[in-house]
Amino acid sequence: MVILGLVLVGAGAVLVLLGLFTSDISFEDGKGTVEIANIDLSPAGVFLAGVIAAALIFVGLWAIKLGAKHGWKRRKEQKKYEELSEKLGHAEAERRRDDDEDNDEH
Repeated sequence: MVILGLVLVGAGAVLVLLGLFTSDISFEDGKGTVEIANIDLSPAGVFLAGVIAAALIFVGLWAIKLGAKHGWKRRKEQKKYEELSEKLGHAEAERRRDDDEDNDEH
């Protein structure tokens, strides 16, 4: 999930960078067009490209947060299971020791 989030954030960032560094604005016949990476866009198209870039970044950040949260929970559970396993191992060893002592006394 974290990797998917990073990919989405990267895609949104690339779209923003393309808009910033490869854009060319031209006015012909009273109409303005923007060329981004050799693609002509109307002002509405530029707006939609910005909305898409923002959505990609926000969804990517959400996916990163969600993935990190699940990973943290898994690590916490794993640590708890390891502690319980260690306690069970100690209790089992103590029980065997007590059984051996009881057998030696008889």
